[in-house]
Amino acid sequence: MAIICFTASAQDQKDTIINPSKDTTINPAKDTIRVGGMIIVKEGQNKNGKDKVVKVEKDHSNHKLRNLSTNWGILDIGLANYNDQTNYSNAGSYLVNRPGSPVLGKNDFTLRTEKSINVNIWFFMQRLNLINHYVNLKYGLGLEFNKYYYKIYDNIPTISYREGGIIPYSGGVQTTSPFIFRDSIAYSKNKLKADYLTVPLMLNFVSNPHSNKKGVSLSVGISGSYLYSQKNKQTSDAKGTLKNRGDYDMERFKFAYIAELGLGPIRLYGSYSPHSMYERDLNIKPYTVGFRFSNW
Repeated sequence: MAIICFTASAQDQKDTIINPSKDTTINPAKDTIRVGGMIIVKEGQNKNGKDKVVKVEKDHSNHKLRNLSTNWGILDIGLANYNDQTNYSNAGSYLVNRPGSPVLGKNDFTLRTEKSINVNIWFFMQRLNLINHYVNLKYGLGLEFNKYYYKIYDNIPTISYREGGIIPYSGGVQTTSPFIFRDSIAYSKNKLKADYLTVPLMLNFVSNPHSNKKGVSLSVGISGSYLYSQKNKQTSDAKGTLKNRGDYDMERFKFAYIAELGLGPIRLYGSYSPHSMYERDLNIKPYTVGFRFSNW
């Protein structure tokens, strides 16, 4: 501190003082003092005529960046939804309609936006330098958890999923194919849960490679996912809580366009799949958007 005070007071007499042994530089035009790997910024003088130290920060100007860096344990929290482009007049045998009730349609697959959520846990993400750390290749591995809450209409029975078995309202017809049917019960909660193992691959552009919390960053690319779990969970007064886990003819592999935007320390993410999340009949394309908690 004595060395710093001395060099600061000498600033009024000399434009620039460089001490190679201490790697110390005083630049009066910028009101900063560099001591080794630290930068001391001063502003004006106090009542006693002494310089005021505003802040002390690390000097990253000569910091050597790694060509390959790893970020562990990244968390995403956002909303899950989909673009329903199904032609319900020609939906096929996947949808089973109850006699005397409205046929299944787009309204039956409408989601409660505020409750349908997406949570992603990335085990790791790596960033590989391509062009002077301003352009990088970004990739990783993680789990995607999507919960789709169906909208509930008063006293109208909602949809249910079955992996196979006896088709309701069809005279006890047995089938080995999955199907969706309008249940006889109006559930108070009804959701579909789809979980994926995902590998993202993106090109990453940054405006300030020396700071992860300053500047703007943009990542765009694709992801490939494998559906390892699908479950229909329902709650009603008549049956309590039901958890039906099985194969509901959802696509096992998912391809999606993905993007990430960083504005200083704030990071946003999004994804959109151009293909339906079901193998047949339904044309429902999922997307997500939310906040990413990551170091870079």
